[in-house]
Amino acid sequence: MKDFNGKVAFITGGGSGVGLGQAKVFSKAGAKVVIADIREDHLDEAMDCFRGSNADVHPIALDITDRDAFSEAADETERVFGPVQLLFNTAGVSIFGPLEKSTYDDYDWQMNVNFGGLVNGIQTFVPRMIELGKGGHIVNTSSVGGIIAAGPAGIYSASKFAVRGLSEALRSELAKYDIGVSVLCPANVNTNIAESVQTRPEKYSHSGYRFNDEVLASLRKIYSAGKDPVELAEEVLKAIRENRLYIIPYPEVRTVLENHFADIIAALPPEDADPDGVARRQAAMEQYRRELTEQQYKVH
Repeated sequence: MKDFNGKVAFITGGGSGVGLGQAKVFSKAGAKVVIADIREDHLDEAMDCFRGSNADVHPIALDITDRDAFSEAADETERVFGPVQLLFNTAGVSIFGPLEKSTYDDYDWQMNVNFGGLVNGIQTFVPRMIELGKGGHIVNTSSVGGIIAAGPAGIYSASKFAVRGLSEALRSELAKYDIGVSVLCPANVNTNIAESVQTRPEKYSHSGYRFNDEVLASLRKIYSAGKDPVELAEEVLKAIRENRLYIIPYPEVRTVLENHFADIIAALPPEDADPDGVARRQAAMEQYRRELTEQQYKVH
């Protein structure tokens, strides 16, 4: 997708941070933008950014873990602006601490928002985008923590690894519909994600992690040095125009990633090892793929 003028964009987490940066950049590029966010105060503050401009921006209060509400948000978007061709699954939450102290609630909250909410966005909009037949683009927000995991962020990383894996699979599956897929993997961004605990539902309230004003102040100090969300969104816009899979505009992680993937490659045997086994396994996989394609696309 090269031209965003008149395209309809739906952005989760659009009331602040990375999502609001995307709303600003793609609105400026001519898109009609829906910002969805669980916090209505953030939506109100975000809309103030567009007052006095000619931007077409519409706010929707949305809990991305609520599938019925997601469907209603899609219907509202179509009534206000028309069908969506740009989907940004941006909303996310985080809380960090020792994995051995994690509770089921710590897992359920982060997985249900970071991965489950993204699944809901895909399940809601992808069938509509395919039916529309005009192509489009999806940007899923993972993280550098979705490529390399660190202990205190273990659950967060697990959720973001899932986002990255699904994004890679979606890209190959949706190409035939002219729907591109990119996965955004930020490192530090100047956002208020540390405050996401304020929207943590009561049903997930039992946590094994320490979180108080002192911890929040430390996180705010770290995030304040992060990349500006608008600057990050400009990188996203360029990546969509180039139909890139990965968006990682952080030069400081290059060496870390090179070393990480070098360790993975080093774990592999030489290419000429076990030729008979390789041929047998590849033949079996090719046969399975052919049979799967025939089964899945057979006309009933």
